[in-house]
Amino acid sequence: MTSPSSSVQEARKALGQRLADIRKAAGLTKRALAQSLGWHESKASRFESGTRAPSERDLRAWCFACGAEGQAEDLISTARGIEGMYVEWRKMERHGLKWAQESVVPLWERTERFRIYSPWLIPGPVQTASYITALLTSIRDRRGLIDDVPAAVKVRVEKQQVVYGNHKFAILLEESVLRYRIGGTDVMAGQLGYLLSVMALPSVSIGIIPQDADRSGLWPVEGFFLYDDELVNVELVSAHLTVVQKHELAMYAKTFGELAELAVYGAAAREIITASIESLG
Repeated sequence: MTSPSSSVQEARKALGQRLADIRKAAGLTKRALAQSLGWHESKASRFESGTRAPSERDLRAWCFACGAEGQAEDLISTARGIEGMYVEWRKMERHGLKWAQESVVPLWERTERFRIYSPWLIPGPVQTASYITALLTSIRDRRGLIDDVPAAVKVRVEKQQVVYGNHKFAILLEESVLRYRIGGTDVMAGQLGYLLSVMALPSVSIGIIPQDADRSGLWPVEGFFLYDDELVNVELVSAHLTVVQKHELAMYAKTFGELAELAVYGAAAREIITASIESLG
């Protein structure tokens, strides 16, 4: 991705192309369409190029002018999805961390296959309550949020029940994740010990990419959650990015597969985790 919001821009361009196709099918020029709606021609141009996001009212008016009212609701649904792709943390967490945790529960519940790559943290489905508390407390303090950490931790722990259901988890961790001391020595020791136990679940596969792996072909990338083949979530410093474009989903799936080939599993993975526990002293 050329920028964090490139997926949003590409989706807007695709929506703009659909608007252009509808206009052309109606036999209208951009000037004629704009005049019929009382717009400046540049407004129609910006919608078609994807440089400006149309409102729901704009989309209905466009379809009415083109005699394509039947396509309005689908376009509106698409536009709503685009606007939800790039959400700043301050917006997502304005109601607190508990609400942010609850907002993804439906997605977790309907996903059958999780593919998760993390270069810096133990991911949510296999975190301990103490590790979650340390993470969310840090986020609360850094972002100046309301103090609902205990309630948010409870929600996240409850979400982890999906690990014991009819869901499959393939989790890839960079070895460095095991060395970052989130919450202190005791918290990390408990977290790493929990990793060893959760690896025994038939629904969970955990691979560790050793620090000495040959990375000449593929270096560490941004952490991501791939939910079935439906969407990808990426957590950025400033925002929560959702990727839905099919060719981008394919890129993430391909990258996950390549990273998986670098990882070790089973006894070799447990050996690395155990060594990380011992290094805590």
